[in-house]
Amino acid sequence: MMDLEYAKESFRQYLNHYDRSDDKIMLKEVHTFCVLDAADYICREEKISKEDHELALLIALLHDIGRFEQLKTFHSYDDNLFDHAEFGVKVLFEDGMIRQFIRDDSYDPIIRTAIACHSLYEIPKEVEGRELLHCRIIRDADKLDNFRVKNTEKAEAIFGISAEQVGLEPVSENILNAIREHRCIRRGERTTHMDMWISYLAFIFDLNFPSSFLYIKNQDYMNRNIDRIPYGNPKTKADMEEVRSICNIYIEEKIY
Repeated sequence: MMDLEYAKESFRQYLNHYDRSDDKIMLKEVHTFCVLDAADYICREEKISKEDHELALLIALLHDIGRFEQLKTFHSYDDNLFDHAEFGVKVLFEDGMIRQFIRDDSYDPIIRTAIACHSLYEIPKEVEGRELLHCRIIRDADKLDNFRVKNTEKAEAIFGISAEQVGLEPVSENILNAIREHRCIRRGERTTHMDMWISYLAFIFDLNFPSSFLYIKNQDYMNRNIDRIPYGNPKTKADMEEVRSICNIYIEEKIY
């Protein structure tokens, strides 16, 4: 049995070990509960069973639990410094904290796999069955809220420079080619801040459910995010119109 309210209270108690007035900690706390809402939306729209719906919400609550120690130690989201998903698995399953959120251990393999895989470039091919279902739900829910974050967070917080400075930079040709190939972009492929910006938009190429694409369309996140940056570089402005066209067509095709 799962008791989400019990799990939420345990989660809030866990956060009391951190400085909840810190902007980055606050952003991740808000993100956690928004991902939970996004997972709830996906489960309702895709008519996921009651049991898996409840499990998906618990996974959403716990998916970024490793972020808080990462931020406390490094004050950074850089997984090259600290793998937050790996640490989350350690805290929950090696240190035994999972029992503070759910008493029943029969779901542990699914929860463990979903958290371990939620931020990977792609889901390992050996993952299947219910574990694969929950990997797909949490990865979509996480990406849906990432579009919200990128639409509301200040450019300086995202890039460390102003939106105007970002818009003066070029887009690398390999990044444009990734968009044309309908694939996500690896960290190592990015050179400019514009490349980084486009890599967030390319998250649509890893979405799994029609309802996820419908969510992006209904919120108009592709257009709203693209329009956030003033593209002072004429070539960049033209490249972003190509990105907009490719991504919006892809979203439309995946809804139905």
